[in-house]
Amino acid sequence: MITVGIDCGNQNTKAILMEDGKIVDKASVETEFDGKIAAEKVYTKVLKNAGVRKEDVHAIVTTGAGRDMVDFSNTSINEVSSAAKGSRFINADVNLVIDLGAEGCRAMQLNRDGKVKNYEVNDKCASGAGTFIEAMARALQIKTEEMGDYSLRHKKDLPMNAQCVVFSESEVISLIHQQETVEDIAHGIHVGICNRISSLIRRVGIVDGIMLIGGPGYNKGLVKCLQDLLEKEIVIAEDSEFISAIGAAVYAVDHGLALGSK
Repeated sequence: MITVGIDCGNQNTKAILMEDGKIVDKASVETEFDGKIAAEKVYTKVLKNAGVRKEDVHAIVTTGAGRDMVDFSNTSINEVSSAAKGSRFINADVNLVIDLGAEGCRAMQLNRDGKVKNYEVNDKCASGAGTFIEAMARALQIKTEEMGDYSLRHKKDLPMNAQCVVFSESEVISLIHQQETVEDIAHGIHVGICNRISSLIRRVGIVDGIMLIGGPGYNKGLVKCLQDLLEKEIVIAEDSEFISAIGAAVYAVDHGLALGSK
């Protein structure tokens, strides 16, 4: 049985192709201005990568912010459910999932069966999400993927008080004019983000078995800051940004869906 999970995110749209419950291939494209077109592109891309024809696919399930825009899928599931299902598929010991995306953050505690026991969502401000890190990297005139490495080389703690992207950029520029180092400023940015994320996590309850998913999970400086604040080890999946797409594909398997069914 071949199933495809598509995660229609605000910044990137990801797809996972599974056969008989095992991951075969993956693909990602920029969402840009049309989530439906992005979903069609990533679906075509993952089929080509895997060498699979459309007529061989048994089921397609979508998730993410643009999931309802995709009209060629069997059904869709919400971001919380797909993140939980994908995380437990990757790691059976996960009890708390931190989903850090481009424009929002969510934390969910799972029960013994992998169902969502409690969750909190922050999607009203990008201050706890990937776009905030990108904006701060631009202000520091470094690449987004370099932020974590700079942060790990910090020598002192700099408090970052602003939460809004605009005010934070002004604060960064002010610190640069004060001749603070890029390393120390980057660390301060990460600590500020992690303080907001940790407050979200504390509302759902801190437990052992924490996994961080989403693109920012590759940021080692961010992960280090969050581990220090929570005083817990955090696991990062190899395909961190594909976890929700994996969850959608697994949902299709679990529910025995077939194209044409709902």
